[in-house]
Amino acid sequence: MKEELRGLVNKIIPMSVVDGEGNRMAIFFQGCNFNCKYCHNPETINLCNHCGHCVAGCPSGALSVEGGKVRWDWQKCIHCDRCIEVCPHNSSPKVRHYTAKELGEEMERAMPFIQGITTSGGECTLQWEFLVELYEEAHRRGLTAFTDTNGSLDLSQERYRPLVSASDGFLLDVKAWDIEEHRALTGRDNTVVLKNLSHLSHLGKIKEIRVVLLEGMDHGAILRGIGENATGLEKIDLKLISYRPFGVRKEYQYLRTITPDEKAQLVERARNMGFHRVIPV
Repeated sequence: MKEELRGLVNKIIPMSVVDGEGNRMAIFFQGCNFNCKYCHNPETINLCNHCGHCVAGCPSGALSVEGGKVRWDWQKCIHCDRCIEVCPHNSSPKVRHYTAKELGEEMERAMPFIQGITTSGGECTLQWEFLVELYEEAHRRGLTAFTDTNGSLDLSQERYRPLVSASDGFLLDVKAWDIEEHRALTGRDNTVVLKNLSHLSHLGKIKEIRVVLLEGMDHGAILRGIGENATGLEKIDLKLISYRPFGVRKEYQYLRTITPDEKAQLVERARNMGFHRVIPV
């Protein structure tokens, strides 16, 4: 008998208005293959290596070591996030394995107040086979399913067709256009990201493109590249997000966003490109 798939989930936000159109349940998966300097939830990057560094400082006794592994008792947890603050590995012990059916039950608790779900992370597509099952649960309940992704998996490949087909839309991060800028920011190049921009937009699958506005980045090149490589801009939202240091690791809190005037110029330029909506944040 085939083993039932389980997704490794960091947290669930029952209702969110910033993760795609409408009110949506946002499900954050654990694990990411990028290491973005401005990551706002770096505790989702790596899997727990069970070092036990977080256990002693837990004020509610929700953490313990059993069989060489850190165990989290969610019923005792007071969600003070002390464990995340002291973790030296950009991880969290507060993760849970869910089946698609179990997450379907979580969806039902939020209905009828949500229009759909959005999977995020971390990088949710690293668990793409589980996402396909999860999206079937959402569709069964009349909900849409969006995928918030860094675009690092080549979704033009045949093996990922079930994910592309099951997803009602993608929220794609375009972090930089120049390959060296992207590598300096994330630790990885952006060849596949840009390939996905072209491929998914050609399929009409991109709902939203997200660009974080960071001082020193060539945002003009990003807008120019999107305009030259994406199709159907009139059906795509562009979200221009000012960098904010909340949740960012201390060593990267020196980063700054662009000036209000620079942002206004980018917003105007983007609007002239013909996006469905340009959303400054």
